[in-house]
Formats: sequence, structure tokens, C-alpha cells
Amino acid sequence: MNEGSKYYPLYVYLRQRGQDELTLTLAEIERLIGERLPETAQSQRSWWSNRSRGAVQAAAWMGAGYHVEEMDFANGRITFRKPGKIYSVQREGDAILWNADMIKALRYHMGMNQAEFARELGVRQPTISEWETGAYVPKRSSSKL
Repeated sequence: MNEGSKYYPLYVYLRQRGQDELTLTLAEIERLIGERLPETAQSQRSWWSNRSRGAVQAAAWMGAGYHVEEMDFANGRITFRKPGKIYSVQREGDAILWNADMIKALRYHMGMNQAEFARELGVRQPTISEWETGAYVPKRSSSKL
């Protein structure tokens, strides 16, 4: 994270925290960075996405070891969480039963955003999003993981 970045103070703040999960209000984030967040940050989930490329704001929390886990726009709260290091792997015979946490962990481990991960697996990006949010679980017959 570049010291001259607008979001560097957020990076420093998060980096100094030892908590696995931390919730900040939008006002607290604005005080940290010393200016107002863009309008999109107050209403659009995409602004808070955990992109590894192309988003200076995401570099702040990801560089500090966090991911945005929850956005509560109605109450102006953002929850940051350190990705888990231990995952429970479930099996059915020789097949791994993939769940949302394991899919996210694999993608983060590979250092990819959802679009890159989708290309790697040969699926659409919305499919990755649906897997990661638990909208549905990949079936063994159609799983490309």
C-alpha cells in the first residue's frame, strides 16, 4: 500500500488491529482518511468488493489482511474480517464437498478475483459469486473444482 494513497490511513488502522473481525462506520472511515468517501461507497456493494487489482480502496483492507465481509448501508457499517486459516473439509467417499468458505479460501489462496477464478474454472463470474454466497453449492457432477 502506497503511503501517499488516500486510503493509507485505513490500511494503517486495520494493520494495527489484532482482531479477527472489526466493524467500522462509514463516518469512522471518513475520519480516518480525512475526507468523505465517494457516493458509491455509501450504497454500492461493488465499491467494497475484495478485488486484488484495480481498486485502491480494496488494497487498503486486503493489504492489512482483511476482507470486507458485510455491508450494512442502512446503518452505515462495514464489517472487515480476516480470512480463516483453518477450514473443515467434508468428503463423500473420494469427493470433496465444496462449500462457500472453501471456495473463497481457494480463490484467495490463488490470489484471484472472481472473474479470474471463473476463467480458470471455465464458468461464469456470477456462478462464482453464487457459490461464495451460498446461493447454491456446486454439485459433484458439475463441479469444476
